[in-house]
Amino acid sequence: MTTDVGGLSPARRSRLIDALRRGAVPESGLGPLAVGLRRFETAVDDELDAVARGTAVFKAVRGEYGSGKTFFTRWLGERAKQRNFAVAEVQVSENETPLHKLETVYRRLTERLATSSYPPSAFRPVIDAWFYALEEDALSAGSSEEELPSAVADLMAGRLAEVSRTAPMFATALRGYHQAQEAADGATADSLVAWLGGQPHVAAAVRRTAGVRGDLDHFGALGFLQGLLSVLKDSGHPGLLLVLDEVETLQRVRSDARDKALNSLRQLIDEVHSGRFPGLYLVVTGTPAFYDGPQGVNRLAPLAQRLATDFSTDARFDNPRAVQLRLPGFTVDSLTELGIRVRDIYATGSGTSGRVQTVVDDSYLADLARAVTGGLGGKVGVAPRLFLKKLVADVLDRVDQFDDFDPRQHYAPTMSPSELTEVERNAAALLAESVDDIALEL
Repeated sequence: MTTDVGGLSPARRSRLIDALRRGAVPESGLGPLAVGLRRFETAVDDELDAVARGTAVFKAVRGEYGSGKTFFTRWLGERAKQRNFAVAEVQVSENETPLHKLETVYRRLTERLATSSYPPSAFRPVIDAWFYALEEDALSAGSSEEELPSAVADLMAGRLAEVSRTAPMFATALRGYHQAQEAADGATADSLVAWLGGQPHVAAAVRRTAGVRGDLDHFGALGFLQGLLSVLKDSGHPGLLLVLDEVETLQRVRSDARDKALNSLRQLIDEVHSGRFPGLYLVVTGTPAFYDGPQGVNRLAPLAQRLATDFSTDARFDNPRAVQLRLPGFTVDSLTELGIRVRDIYATGSGTSGRVQTVVDDSYLADLARAVTGGLGGKVGVAPRLFLKKLVADVLDRVDQFDDFDPRQHYAPTMSPSELTEVERNAAALLAESVDDIALEL
């Protein structure tokens, strides 16, 4: 059995394989690896198209460790970029990005902002593209070179009128940035674009020059997000996909901070549904314990009501249009299918394609999937990362490089503590008192 792996350039194929070799989720090229996600395609594509037309969407993704939450959001991000969306993936954490401090979330958003043309941070290129678009519109309307600065200022004021009512400093700082750019004052321009991105500690003298004051706060961050969405739209990006990953970490913070964070999430959902953020597709990811347990969503009844989704029926009939999506996780069969796709992608870029396909056949991949799963206490959901890492680094690379290497004869897979995550170690520990070099039987 072989799979269609077309559409991947040699560079993207290489980056994908290298990420799997390191045990990481690839940043791009995920389409051929999207095992089990076809059920979501129509619904998320319809939602992305609606967001591009000016609506807003909130989605909560639930799944156990290893069910593919990060993979799903990056797959969704690729589909968003195909529509020229901007994308930002923000990891929620108590110390680095506490959810109850939206000014920090906004800052991480601008730091992680990416488009199909620019990697993170694409924030400043987006700002510059916006001013370029304003200048083009002013010139098209008949403005002369002498009239251009005032015409751009008028266009900017008009397009940010709604934002100025709630975040006047955003528009003021944009104007100051543009003036600094026109005056070739690079230092001031750098400082102001940093301030627009939510960075703290911008020099007071620079802020006074531009007519802005203070640092961004929790409530100001919502206004700045509105401003960013307006800038994105006018610079050719009809939407922003914002992923808040690993919200289950809220369960481990102090109760007062947890309650503030849950209320911030409730506020964000309400603002999305109120129409305040046209062009925003907001996704949060978490474990079932976060959505159903006493230390998560259920601590705040209004939030629990907004996220309530019936999962009592067979998972085959889950509604992909619902506010909450349940990722099904892997079985041995779907893990084997994933292995087949990775092997075929690897073989496509290999000088020993025929040998890779023959030696690492479907039967061997099924055996390896069962072995890795068995070594993790039968917990298939925990296995994908480790399975793919071993497949690429220990099997495919050797078959590709050594003509006489046969994984059935020369490879006895093991798992050592150093290569396991905490969850994987806990799963492996179910089988042995010590997880030192657990042998996996093929």
